[in-house]
Amino acid sequence: MSAITTKFVTDHKLTNETSLEELSQYAPGILELLTTGTPLVDKEKRRQARNRLQKGYEFSKEQAFALIPHERIGRSKSQVTSKEGGDVNICLASDTTLEGETIKQTAQRIIKDKLSEKDVKAISRALVETSSDHVVALSRLSRLRRELRTLNTSEKMISATLNPEITRSSNKIQKERSEKRKNEGIDFPDHFSLESVKERLDLYDVSNTPDKQALADVMIMLCIRPAEIKNLRITNGGVTGYAKNRGQQDNPRVFRSLEKNEERAKKLLTWIQEAIVSGQLRDPGKLGSSYLSTFLKKDEFIPKPYKPLLPSSLRKLGSVFASVVHSAKNLSEANTFASEALRHSPDNHASPSDRYTIVNFRRRGQPYDQARAFKLSDEN
Repeated sequence: MSAITTKFVTDHKLTNETSLEELSQYAPGILELLTTGTPLVDKEKRRQARNRLQKGYEFSKEQAFALIPHERIGRSKSQVTSKEGGDVNICLASDTTLEGETIKQTAQRIIKDKLSEKDVKAISRALVETSSDHVVALSRLSRLRRELRTLNTSEKMISATLNPEITRSSNKIQKERSEKRKNEGIDFPDHFSLESVKERLDLYDVSNTPDKQALADVMIMLCIRPAEIKNLRITNGGVTGYAKNRGQQDNPRVFRSLEKNEERAKKLLTWIQEAIVSGQLRDPGKLGSSYLSTFLKKDEFIPKPYKPLLPSSLRKLGSVFASVVHSAKNLSEANTFASEALRHSPDNHASPSDRYTIVNFRRRGQPYDQARAFKLSDEN
């Protein structure tokens, strides 16, 4: 197991500084290497691999389990004891399945097989137990509720997925992570400075085949989440197809972008989307994909001793760059520009700065130690 783990960690440049979110994206890949099909053997291989991560690479326990969860991600029969008593046969499901059920398919099976409220509670507990942490668990439960609502399931069945303890724990963890992000901020190399990204965007010829660099630049330009790259649309000053609209009507959000010209932004977005559909580019939003993460870890993009950018960092850079390019005159306008670039709901009155605009901003060529934390909530 030592050789498999060592090679995987080395090939993907994983360290004990890698976030839990990113490590979980690599779980399907390493689990595939550690799976033989014999449950007891697979369990021991996973245990040995986690030990190697903790002792050989100084991973925390949470990091080891984020990369190598308890269960192989996929479809397997399991006996889960319900609080009402008795065992319920269920198929464990994960957001990042290699094979078997996705959460969407689980929701469809609940309806098709007319599963009971007791069954749904058992499935929900299984999703929690196979998650790397409570943040991931809450995300899975929320996804299951959304899928059930889409299928017009009764509120009684949807309520069976609620877990107040997991919600409280997840909120606490996310608050702690947010506080940590406030203190750290995101550093970026000259290659991803505002000036460099804007220059490349201006020079791209949409008649050519785009590469991963173009994909990253367009994601910065429109503050795109990987999951919405294929569905985002720009029309008449509005943007639709955005993620996290909670199953609500897809009302257009204001177009605000690093690229001010709407038609040019639309052409660049369509250019990338068509390349993904044709297979010229991989879909960075595909579950378990490390396509973009691997690209961002190229040595020339990582100024030591700084950490590499994550796919989620591109969206945050884009919100700051958009606010700078549109020359906000005051704090209120800066917050407005950032919120519009991020396509936040107009009903969301929280400042975007705490989660999205904590970037150690500097101009291209400016020394890193002269970078200033870009916090829109900072009165200065």
